Formats: sequence, structure tokens, C-alpha cells
Amino acid sequence: MTASWITQLGLPPAGQSVLAALPRRHLAEGTPLFHPGQPAQAFVIVLAGRIEVRLTGPSGREILLYAVEPGQTCIQTTLGLMGDEPYSGDAATATPCDVVLIPKLLFRDLIDNEPGFRRFVMQAFGARMNDLTRLLERVAFGRVEQRLAAALLDLADGPLVVATHADLAARIGSAREVVSRRLEGFARDGLVETDRGTVRLTDLPGLRQIATPPD
Repeated sequence: MTASWITQLGLPPAGQSVLAALPRRHLAEGTPLFHPGQPAQAFVIVLAGRIEVRLTGPSGREILLYAVEPGQTCIQTTLGLMGDEPYSGDAATATPCDVVLIPKLLFRDLIDNEPGFRRFVMQAFGARMNDLTRLLERVAFGRVEQRLAAALLDLADGPLVVATHADLAARIGSAREVVSRRLEGFARDGLVETDRGTVRLTDLPGLRQIATPPD
């Protein structure tokens, strides 16, 4: 764990030493972290990389609830550790990750006795809840085309997006078949070029216009 992260919590020297002694773990891409029904065992601090948390419905359709990157926390883990609620989603590393795991008993002790740590957890929790609220707003009120265009722009590395239609569907809360049809429409309009597992963005201004919600 980086010393700067520990320092930001305002912990006394003893608390800093306890956190600094926790091992740093490297997780390969695709490593599962939890599944529905499991209890939370540790608070995850992401030092590098990205973890994605998804919810799967009875039909098998997935939605990406949120991602956890450095400086962010997992809503479901916080609820599980503080309220003994089991996980309802799945989490796995989307990239190689470096993490530190704060065991459940230590997490609860820090929450009870260290105002700096408690403030960090609550502020991070509030920020993630705002992210989740925005996701619900987009899924409930945003057009599929708007959400898909925004996702493509967000995922693009230069002009290229490396993602399957199923990945894009999970990200925007839609079905794979719907995403495939919308991408075909984007391709006909000259906005993108599609290939297996990739989408090349050929008209960025046009996609930005679609992604921008109307006033």
C-alpha cells in the first residue's frame, strides 16, 4: 500500500503501521473476487487496475453496476462489512490489479475507532452511490443510442474500442441483440466500423452529438 494513501486517512502512527504491514497482492485479469450470496470478508483497496461489479438477472442478462479503480471503493463490500449483507453481484478484475485487503475485523475496528478512516469510507461510499444513481438515470431515461455512443467514447483508446457486443450491452444495461442492431445502424451512418471484438470510431463528432443528452 502506498504511504500517501495511508497518510490521507489521518491515522495515528499505530494505525498507519497496521495498514502499512498489510500485504500488497497482484491479481491477474479475470480473477473473480466475489459472487452472489457470499459474505464480505475484506475491504478492497485498489492500488492499480480496475475491478468491475456486475449484476445478472434471471434471464442471464448482465449490467455493469460500477467499476472500482484507485481511490474508489466497492458499495457492495462496504454494505456487507458494515451491515452483514451478502453480495448480490459478481466482481472480477477487468485488468491486472494491485490490491490491499483490509480484513473484516480490522475494518470494523478502524470504522469504530478512527474518524479519519470512517470519513474516507463514508465519502467514498457517497461518491459511488452518486455513480450508481446516474447509471439508473441513464438506463431508465436515456435512449439506447445515447448510452451506446457514450460508452463507445468512454472506452475508446484512440479510435478503437476493444469490447464484444455482450460487454457493451452489460455496460449500458441492454441486450446483446439490441446493441448489435444499434451498431449496425451506426455503421450504416458512417459513425463506426465493426469487426469481431472491436469497434473503430470513424465519426467522433457525430457520436458525441448522439451521446449528449438534449437540454
